[in-house]
Amino acid sequence: MWFKNLHLYRLHGVLPHNLGELDALLVQHSAKPLGNADARRLGWTPPAGRLGGGQMLHQIQGHRLISALRQERLLPASVVKEEVDEQVAEIEATEGRKVTRKEKAALKEQVTEALLPRAFVRSQKIDLWWDTERQLIGVNTSSRARAEDVLDLLRETLGSLKVTPLSTQTLPIRAMTTWLGDMASRPADLQLGDNVELKAKGDDDVVCGRQVDLDSDEMQQLLESGLQASKLALSIEGQLSFILHDDLALKSIRFDDSVIEVADFAEDDDDALARMESDFVIMSGCLRASVERLVEWLGGETQRVEAPANSEGQS
Repeated sequence: MWFKNLHLYRLHGVLPHNLGELDALLVQHSAKPLGNADARRLGWTPPAGRLGGGQMLHQIQGHRLISALRQERLLPASVVKEEVDEQVAEIEATEGRKVTRKEKAALKEQVTEALLPRAFVRSQKIDLWWDTERQLIGVNTSSRARAEDVLDLLRETLGSLKVTPLSTQTLPIRAMTTWLGDMASRPADLQLGDNVELKAKGDDDVVCGRQVDLDSDEMQQLLESGLQASKLALSIEGQLSFILHDDLALKSIRFDDSVIEVADFAEDDDDALARMESDFVIMSGCLRASVERLVEWLGGETQRVEAPANSEGQS
């Protein structure tokens, strides 16, 4: 239940669906088993699994929890290539001619279609936190592309969804570099961890440091050489620790022991579903407070601009 990663989005406009309508829409777009010809599929799944009796949506104290199930057939390109190469070699030996590029492309398509039904299926559950009071959406995945796939599914489900990635007045890379280089610039309840990624402007080369002293002289020398912090391990006292990325993604999230203790002592009458919902409301409250604090440290959120009607597909 506890999120490990978070991609954040600002929701523009209040959607009119009540809980019953929204739950029904989620059911209509629920996950279905992969067909033999399907390489991948994405649909909604009950967040609590069997514990929730098929319930597709949980809402507590203004926080909504919904979950997507991503299914993908694992068909390595090397397997397809090997089969195509064998068929090409057989054709060339039998017919005494070179197989054209167009023929190879057709063979690849045929081989892929034939092998897909026998490929293993990998399933991944992706949770989405929706703060209805703050009009904020957070997706629990390490991949920005997969987060936006889930938003596309939500857009298809609702018929319309205007969201933009959360952005701040101060770019994360600038703030992280400042915090790293100047101890006095750090907010009182912000602490540095021991992981960092540095990169130069316009350069793909990066310097990664893990389990290192971020206040060392060596680190200061790297900053003085013009490197900037594109990833930085941080912790918010009493809330959580995470690695902040330059796109404002939070990854490798670990909740503070004090937060976990509150969850451990919450009354749930040994009911697994009640425990999940209790954990969710505690977690989402912590995430709300932490995101608000982080945005404040980054100079506040950039001005919210309603997405044009012809750009609803952007996210």
